[in-house]
Amino acid sequence: MPQTNPTPKLVIFDCDGVLVDSETLSNQVLVDNLARYGLHISLDRSMELFVGGTMKGVMQKARSLGADLPADWVSEVYDETYTRLRQGVALVPGIPELLATLKEVGIAFCVASNGSEEKMQITLGQNGLWELFHPHAMFSAHSLGVTKPDPDLFLAAASHFDVQARDCVVVEDSANGALAAARAGMRCLGYAPHDNAASLKAHGAELFHHMKEVPTLIGLS
Repeated sequence: MPQTNPTPKLVIFDCDGVLVDSETLSNQVLVDNLARYGLHISLDRSMELFVGGTMKGVMQKARSLGADLPADWVSEVYDETYTRLRQGVALVPGIPELLATLKEVGIAFCVASNGSEEKMQITLGQNGLWELFHPHAMFSAHSLGVTKPDPDLFLAAASHFDVQARDCVVVEDSANGALAAARAGMRCLGYAPHDNAASLKAHGAELFHHMKEVPTLIGLS
């Protein structure tokens, strides 16, 4: 008989690209900004290089590719990104229904992101999810001082809910997130709506393409 995975006690969501459809918007800001500093890349290339990373990491990588970035670049690009996100960002299709299902069956859920709480307040706040996660189900790398692919962000979430790693499921869309889940000893569902399936699969994520698939994947139907 095929092995079945137990229903989790905690589902840990990434934010950008998983709860909110913000990755394309944020990366277009990066593309436009970096062009001003001499680095011309496509949106697809930006997504490939930078999704799931920290802005300090983006700065280092962009400099290595030839961008002549000023010392205060991180603050500059955050300001530009937040301005763009305030203009409107949609939820990932199927997220409201998935969260409602988890709530109905009593499975805890939270968000764990390399982004700041300020950014999550912008993106989740305009979609009615801020109060659902803040403050007791929100874990930000900016607040905790650890970033994916370090597993400690996910382990902190599990500890907060008093749940073992084996009883957690992580929903991620980046290689760094999938690697963090693997290092934490957690099952990872890799959301692959864009051309990111290979990098997710390389770190052991189980691929899926729409949030409506998640209840079946975690044993709810």
